[in-house]
Amino acid sequence: MISLSLAEIASIVGGQQYDIPDADRQVTGPVVADSRAVRPGGLFVAFAGERVDGHDFARGAVEAGAVAVLAARPLGVPAIVVHDVTAALGALARAVVERLGTTVVGLTGSAGKTSTKDLIAQLLQRHGPTVWPEGNLNNEIGLPLTALRADETTRHLVLEMGARGVGHIRYLAALTPPRIGVVLNVGSAHIGEFGGRAQIAEAKGELVEALPAAEDGGIAVLNADDPYVRAMTARTKARTVLFGEAEDAAVRAVNVRLTELGQPAFTLHTPSGCSDVTMRLYGEHHVSNALAAAAVAHELGMPVDEIATALSEAGTLSRWRMEVTERADGVTVVNDAYNANPESMRAALRALVAMGAAAKAKGARTWAVLGEMAELGEESLAEHDAVGRLVVRLNVSKLVAVGGREAAWLDMGAKNEGSWGEESVHVSDARAAVDLLRSELRPGDVVLVKASRSVGLERVAAALLDDAGLSGAAGAEGGAAAR
Repeated sequence: MISLSLAEIASIVGGQQYDIPDADRQVTGPVVADSRAVRPGGLFVAFAGERVDGHDFARGAVEAGAVAVLAARPLGVPAIVVHDVTAALGALARAVVERLGTTVVGLTGSAGKTSTKDLIAQLLQRHGPTVWPEGNLNNEIGLPLTALRADETTRHLVLEMGARGVGHIRYLAALTPPRIGVVLNVGSAHIGEFGGRAQIAEAKGELVEALPAAEDGGIAVLNADDPYVRAMTARTKARTVLFGEAEDAAVRAVNVRLTELGQPAFTLHTPSGCSDVTMRLYGEHHVSNALAAAAVAHELGMPVDEIATALSEAGTLSRWRMEVTERADGVTVVNDAYNANPESMRAALRALVAMGAAAKAKGARTWAVLGEMAELGEESLAEHDAVGRLVVRLNVSKLVAVGGREAAWLDMGAKNEGSWGEESVHVSDARAAVDLLRSELRPGDVVLVKASRSVGLERVAAALLDDAGLSGAAGAEGGAAAR
């Protein structure tokens, strides 16, 4: 973060200083909400969570080098006390971003936000210092914490914006006003909370409404292939740039295909020229993500050949998102267990089929180890049933449905579509799934593991890699990488 005195911070957040011997002391280190991440000169933000109260760790944070604590009550250590810690953190982020004047890129969508954020970051860092969130820090706490990592050298600030209701993205965009806003898609993630796609579109469109006007440099990057997103052109004063496979998209993909490994390849078309791309990531769904990233990079001045090269070299920076690891015995584990919704589930299954085509030709099998897609509301039964049916239609060799009622619906869909015998199996939990896989996997098999985060199916992938001494290893091409 840029250097600020405790007095300045207290003024920005409207807080009272307690036990601070020197109000002119500067905060020069990172702003963190995890006491284990405190560094000398930093600021510790104490949140009172459902299970853990950060205030209990304030003294340890100061002893570890924090200059002070942003807190809701006096703690007997240097503290700036505010009524609402979350609002204070947001105010601090807003003040810092305004002082820096860096280019802020905000993105949202029902699926693919984190993968696209990682792609945008990898492209833009070629043209200057870039800050982006680790994982999916996309809410009223994670977003300002990410923004506060920026300093005077930061050229680009890439921020992911999530929403669980109308008004959430409007609030986030007010904290860190974006100049470029990217909307990827309007799907069924969290549809149970929103009530329908129209309501989801209303919430996602708040990002483009927050952009500056075209004459002030505002740019809305919108998915031409999604009618809900395309319609957002009417909701913004910013200049609109369309991406997708539609013919009128300014940044589009032509001749889209998957390699025999399941990696997307296409010709990238931009207003300044064309270039071929073959990605390291897995699954055709990454084409749309890549086009969104390419549109942002193009608008910020990157040449098309450099964009294509960067897309071809990019990996995933966030864990458990199509991490692909091949064991010594030839079994390939695809860990996509971070989250799931109907759109991402279908994309992952198609990627599994493409990746397993060569293996099946040699007698190996494809396995879909799937669990609940959460927060689908009244659509849950139909969507789980449809995914189970899709597994059969795609000729995936084996379905292992893991969990309770929703897993039973996956299994039922597969059986109703025509699965028989043990092609589809319903097991109670991750341990049972691991036991089954350990007894039945053969060399050359390809295993996809995917469910909503709450299910914890990453434990299945970890156990399979533990068997080969690979747990915690980065995936092969396109696998997780530290940054």
